[in-house]
Amino acid sequence: MIKHIPGHPAITVENMTGAGSLVAANYIYNNAKPDGLTIANWNSAFVLNQALGDHNVRFDARKFGWIGAPSKGVPVCLIMGFTGLKTFEDISKSENPIKIGGTAPGSHSIDLPLMLNKMLGTKFSVVSGYQGTAQIRLAMQRREVDGQCTNWDSVISTQRDLLDAKGEDKMMPFLVHSRLADAELANVPLFNAVLKDPNHLNTYKAYMAQMEYQRPLTVAPGTPKDRLGILRHAFKATLADAEFLAEAKKAKLDVTYVSGEEIEKIVNEVLSISPKIKENLQYLSQAK
Repeated sequence: MIKHIPGHPAITVENMTGAGSLVAANYIYNNAKPDGLTIANWNSAFVLNQALGDHNVRFDARKFGWIGAPSKGVPVCLIMGFTGLKTFEDISKSENPIKIGGTAPGSHSIDLPLMLNKMLGTKFSVVSGYQGTAQIRLAMQRREVDGQCTNWDSVISTQRDLLDAKGEDKMMPFLVHSRLADAELANVPLFNAVLKDPNHLNTYKAYMAQMEYQRPLTVAPGTPKDRLGILRHAFKATLADAEFLAEAKKAKLDVTYVSGEEIEKIVNEVLSISPKIKENLQYLSQAK
């Protein structure tokens, strides 16, 4: 983004670990100065958490300055070969608890297995508290957990070797959010195909609205509109920058520009979900 901001200011990246990026989201809302000089990158799932009344969410998402998002998400759930299970059919018939590694409440790593348990009667046991996907990967390799639910782009960019492994060391996708061209997903069923009950399907769709703006960038409430406009322009230009796109391709990262204005509309829709959908998803907030 430096290339596309007037004056070409330096950008310093600081990791703010905690609660799957909720610490960062709360910080930008409550502590950062509204001057456009601090930007937060966090999990869009927390907007739904706000809608569900999660007391850990200490912000009103309508008031953020939304810069944009670099991608749309494709959640996927995967199982390790050492479990002896390969497909969703195998997993749904399993009588034994299947341990799924998770980070923090509000992330797919926890919410998706809980949703499958609630809607389809699977027997996932979520082991939470891992600091990120790298730690969950190690836990799977140490056989502390049996699988994970995460984003497909993360799997492709950081866990390719597990997909290519053989036998007990191989990691296999068993459910995916949307159809992609990747060979590993050719015969993997979609979430909306196994959630046949209309009530469950509508609830799932409401939950997945967050996938339309993955890893959004925000500034603090009250940031002057001209500064937000500069950042929005720079972000859009960056995601069309040939050098940036070459680096993203090398890292096997999918880039799909989502504007700040688009995100504002989606956020308003998420925070306006019906009482019935809130009731259907309330168990997620109760698990926090």
